[in-house]
Amino acid sequence: MQTLVIASRKGGAGKTTLSRSIGVMAEISGAGPVALIDTDEQAGLAMWWNARESQTPVFASVTIDNLKSHLESLRNAGIKLVVIDTPPGLNSESTATLEAVLPNANLVLIPVRPSPDDLRSVGATIQLVEQAKKRMVFVINGAANRASISSKVAIELSQHGTVAPVMLFQRTVFATSGIDGRTAQEVEPNGNSAKEVAELWEYVSAQLRK
Repeated sequence: MQTLVIASRKGGAGKTTLSRSIGVMAEISGAGPVALIDTDEQAGLAMWWNARESQTPVFASVTIDNLKSHLESLRNAGIKLVVIDTPPGLNSESTATLEAVLPNANLVLIPVRPSPDDLRSVGATIQLVEQAKKRMVFVINGAANRASISSKVAIELSQHGTVAPVMLFQRTVFATSGIDGRTAQEVEPNGNSAKEVAELWEYVSAQLRK
């Protein structure tokens, strides 16, 4: 079983959308069974799953205090991939949650929006991941077409670690698909968003196997 943690201490980076998109794409590609875990008190991933008709990926309700044993139970149940959504924020509670989650990660995926504010704030996330001694990959999320700032942010991030070669562009379908518990690739399977998520999952999957 592999555990993928989606982390960013900045709100609005797109962690929840990325968590559900990756989880569903992993199932579609045959990498399941996949389990989703929501450690954010806002419970965005949990509410999305509750609106969903499909029973895959499965949703695992866990407590942070017993996270390790919960993960072992999922492993014993035959789960192949766990995707954990984490809370934003710099407060002590969010920090404690991340510090409890990160040691269980095989890989940490850090979404970063192409803006100066996001670039300046990513250091707080990097610090915790490095403290946990875990591998991390940055992914540019919410990029604008033909905007040079996306490339500039990618170059800056590359000084701190690996940047995924696939960007996710800003498209309404990422938000609207979540209304009834679906993902962009389920609503528009032949769309550009579906292609981007599939390529990102292919890359992330290869990183997890390393």
